[in-house]
Amino acid sequence: MPVKLDTVSRHLTLLLLFLSFSAAVGQPLATAALTPAQAQTMVDRALATELRASQDASHPMRYRLRKSSPRLTTTKAIAETRDGDVARLLTIYDQPLNQADEQKEQARLDALLSDPSRQRHRKQSEESDTGIVLKLLRMLPQAFLYDYAGSGQGPAGKVEKFRFHPNPAFHPPDMETQALTAMRGELWIDAAQERVTRLEGHLQQDTNYGWGVLGKLDKGGWIALDQADIGNRQWRIVRFQMKINLRILFKTKVFDSTQEMTQYAPLPAGMDYKQAIQMLRSTSH
Repeated sequence: MPVKLDTVSRHLTLLLLFLSFSAAVGQPLATAALTPAQAQTMVDRALATELRASQDASHPMRYRLRKSSPRLTTTKAIAETRDGDVARLLTIYDQPLNQADEQKEQARLDALLSDPSRQRHRKQSEESDTGIVLKLLRMLPQAFLYDYAGSGQGPAGKVEKFRFHPNPAFHPPDMETQALTAMRGELWIDAAQERVTRLEGHLQQDTNYGWGVLGKLDKGGWIALDQADIGNRQWRIVRFQMKINLRILFKTKVFDSTQEMTQYAPLPAGMDYKQAIQMLRSTSH
């Protein structure tokens, strides 16, 4: 069966996404060291909190997503609904859409409104992605060993820093978790809210992805993601960076992008995707 690059891209992004929760924090401060048992307990509790939060869809949001890469920079308005996420393109290279691009975007939204099966298909993809995310979150405590590395001051208060490296006793059960065996990095935890605010991951060696069936990840790749309290103890991703090379047969797929999520605002829990489209159509750049 031929490998589909879009499927590989989606799975790889999901895998690496949960190797990097990142937030702006100061340098570590000298503090009393945690014992290995205390460090593992703090990490386990924070990851358990992330697992619970990832399954809670009771606080939908709207936000702006700016994605930049060497090839393209776009900004979209995103709305989370009971029918899955809905997006509207707002700018290209930080400039408002020209008339032709605006007409194309409005036509895309019209097609989405007239054919609910398109949104159902997108929701099914999101649910599949969520399943992968939950699996990864459950495995993170077993996949790595965590060493306490001091404390610092983050935007919302005290944070604890940990360094992690692969657990030699961990054996990845499937292709989505294979790259966990070659990743090292740093993890920051908000001590008060028990939330992960930083988890940078770096590939230490060339690594087979999907046991080599789907390709090979090049050594030196990295990923970083910012997560923060956006108000009322609701945490969301605010920045995501990735630079990874994936070699598939004679092709190299380059993942090199920065995503910034801003202007979070709550939405009604029962909003459907058609209502969201109408709302997004009134959104200006």
